[in-house]
Amino acid sequence: MKLYNNFMDSKKLNKIAQHPLQTWEWGEFRRKTGNEVLETKYGIITIHKLPFTNYKLGMFLKGPEPTSEMLHDLKEIGKKNNLIFIKLEPAVGFHSDVPLEHKHSQEHLISILKEAGALPGKTFFTPTTFWIDLTKSEEDLLKGFNSKTRYNIRLAQRKGVKISEDNSDKTFEEFIKLMRETVERQRFYAHSEKYHRLLWKILHKAKIARLLKATYENGTLAVWEVFVWKDFLYYPYGGSTEKYKNLMATNLMLWEAIKYGKKNKLNTFDLWGREPGKGFTRFKEGYNPEVVEFLGSWDLITSSLPIYNIYRLAEAARWRMLRLKSKFSKPSF
Repeated sequence: MKLYNNFMDSKKLNKIAQHPLQTWEWGEFRRKTGNEVLETKYGIITIHKLPFTNYKLGMFLKGPEPTSEMLHDLKEIGKKNNLIFIKLEPAVGFHSDVPLEHKHSQEHLISILKEAGALPGKTFFTPTTFWIDLTKSEEDLLKGFNSKTRYNIRLAQRKGVKISEDNSDKTFEEFIKLMRETVERQRFYAHSEKYHRLLWKILHKAKIARLLKATYENGTLAVWEVFVWKDFLYYPYGGSTEKYKNLMATNLMLWEAIKYGKKNKLNTFDLWGREPGKGFTRFKEGYNPEVVEFLGSWDLITSSLPIYNIYRLAEAARWRMLRLKSKFSKPSF
C-alpha cells in the first residue's frame, strides 16, 4: 500500500485536516515556498533539506492524535525519503482543569510516542495556548473578562474606534505596513513580507484567511489576519500602530473577533500561542481564556540515533548563534 502521494485530492485531505496547517491549501502554500510536501492518509508532512548534506527532516505539525499504526507508517515514510526524523506536534489539546481520566489519556498518548522511539524535541509552536469558548453568550463572556479589559473595550467604543472585516487589497497592504511597524517596534523575528503575501494569496482564496481592521476617523490603527477552519477561529498574525494607542483599539479588536466567531457559528477561538510573562500573553489573559496544553514536540527518529544526535548538537549551536546575532541586529520584515 502506498503511504503517501505528491498530490492528493484536496477534498480527501481537507476532510481529515483538523487544523489550517494540515489543509491542502497549506500544502500548496508550502510547495510554493520551496518545500516538498508529502500528503499521507494522516495529513501533510513538509520536507526541509539540511544545507550541505543529503539529509532532510520532516515536519508533521498540528496533525491528528498519534496511534501505533500511524507512527509505524510515518517511520516507513521517513526511511524512504532519507529523513533524519519527523517532528510531530499533534493538534491534541488538554484543558488545564480536565478530569483525571483525560490526564490518563494524555499519558497514554505520550507512552505510544515513546514506544515508537519518539524523543522530546525542540518546540516549534508554544506547548500551551489559549482557547475561548464561543458557545457562551456575549454577556457571560464579558462577565469573565478582567475589569481593565472591559474598561478598555468600552473606552475604544466611546472614542469611536470601529472594527470591520475588510479583505480588500488596500487593507492587505495596510496589514503588511503595520506588521513591519510592529516587528521593528517590538523587535521580534517574523516571517518575511514575501511569505505573508503568498500565504494570503492562497489561503484567502480558500476563505481560510480573513482580515479584521480597526479604524479611527480616517486612519487604520490595526489589522489582524485570522484563520477560519471547520469550527475554529484562529488569531495567528496582527499588526498595529503606536499612533492613538491610548484608544485601546486592539482590546476592542479581540472582543469583536470573538463576536465575529460567534456570528459565523464557530465553537472555539484559538489565540495561537502562550508564553507566560510576555506582554502579548498578559493581553490575552484579560479575556479569561482557558489554558490548553498540547502533547508537546516529539521527534520520531527515522535514521540512526548518532546522526540524529549530531543534528541536535548542530541545532543547539545554530540557535545560540541566532540569539547572539539578535543582540546586535534589528529584526527585518
